[in-house]
Amino acid sequence: MSIETLSGQSEKAYALLQEDAQKILKLIEVQMTNLTMPQCPLYEEVLDTQMFGLSREIDFAIRLKLIQEEDGKELLGQLERQLSTLHEATLRKK
Repeated sequence: MSIETLSGQSEKAYALLQEDAQKILKLIEVQMTNLTMPQCPLYEEVLDTQMFGLSREIDFAIRLKLIQEEDGKELLGQLERQLSTLHEATLRKK
């Protein structure tokens, strides 16, 4: 496999992981806005399940050497910060 092919696959893998992170953010945003409070066990269950799934995807991509471990950690950290900001904003509204 050429370096160019590997680089392209790495970029595609990271872009897909970013898309999945944004889907989680949107799912939680919709849930918080329309369905449940952040203290609800259902909210926590969905969030935990989604975050676990994304972390497994990231671990898999790291093991395949499609992304760097630091990039995967940063992606998870960024999503966690966005979710925290969303959570705080929702609590202030209610």
